[in-house]
Amino acid sequence: MEILVNNKPLSTSASTLSQLAAELALPEKGVAVAVDNKLVARGSWDSFELSDGASLTIIRAAFGG
Repeated sequence: MEILVNNKPLSTSASTLSQLAAELALPEKGVAVAVDNKLVARGSWDSFELSDGASLTIIRAAFGG
């Protein structure tokens, strides 16, 4: 399936948000994901089905000063 991640095209075989997170090696904490401009709670990632053409925004927390 073809999706956009932070405005960059990505081809993936992941069907759920948690599978995509594993594929992208996202950390377990400090990450937020919005799909089509709607924030998806981390507890819903296992059941959140991705669709072809979806647009994801991944935000990583930055630490420091």
